[in-house]
Amino acid sequence: MTVLALLWGSAFLWIKLALNNGLTPVQITVARSALGALVLLALAWTARQRLPRDRGTWARLTVAAFFCNVLPFFLFSVGEQNTDSGVAGVLNATTPLWSLLIGLAIGTERGLSSVRLAGLLLGFFGTLLIFAPRQEHSLLSWGALALLAAAASYAVAFAYMDRRLTGKGTAPLALSAAQLIAATVLSTLALVAGGAAAEPQPPGLLAVAVLGVFSTGVTFYLSYRLIADEGATSAATVGYLLPVVSVALGAIVLDEALNLRVLTGMVVVLVGVGMTRRAARTPAPTA
Repeated sequence: MTVLALLWGSAFLWIKLALNNGLTPVQITVARSALGALVLLALAWTARQRLPRDRGTWARLTVAAFFCNVLPFFLFSVGEQNTDSGVAGVLNATTPLWSLLIGLAIGTERGLSSVRLAGLLLGFFGTLLIFAPRQEHSLLSWGALALLAAAASYAVAFAYMDRRLTGKGTAPLALSAAQLIAATVLSTLALVAGGAAAEPQPPGLLAVAVLGVFSTGVTFYLSYRLIADEGATSAATVGYLLPVVSVALGAIVLDEALNLRVLTGMVVVLVGVGMTRRAARTPAPTA
């Protein structure tokens, strides 16, 4: 769990370093998807898991790849162009809040308790707390909106994948590898269409390599291992550690501001997320 939290939480640091050393958001998205796909393909081959072959599954994987990989990878890179990497990690923790809103909208979440509703409101208040005092990084800035949209995109992807991909007979590692292959194709098309070239520096190439291999490919594998060993509930607690890792690394490596307001906002967001994860109470059986 510690290794997973460090690798996953450091993703925002590697994105920032890649941006600061000449890579564009689209280039980061392509490299991250491609390197992650190679790692998962190797692991799937070792486990003798075959990629899906029917067109229907690949069509659904393409949709999932767009919302779970291409769009959030790109938006996080765009958002970090004018926002600290630590703050990006904190906003990534709002994904469960968006998932709850989507569940209420499509009817999969029913009987919302007062505690979960309070957690939802508290989580978004923590987000406002992080940005409101700073005019240059206000909640209405394009960077902040891109980061929030990335977290919401993950929530959309999880809802779609739960309904259309999981439990359909394809092995998890093979399914993840296939999804990142689809993400690589989609992001490469965007790179070709964009045509904007950049001159990445060696530190940027190293950062995006670590991002793709370890913070994308290996984290997928470790997530599945943790779920298998400890269960989904224990695996989900890693999400609470990611903002802590991203804020700490941003302060130590990039000298990002580590003030009371950001720390308070992070705690408020995490408390709100924790409240929304409380299962609704099952009514007592009647006679």
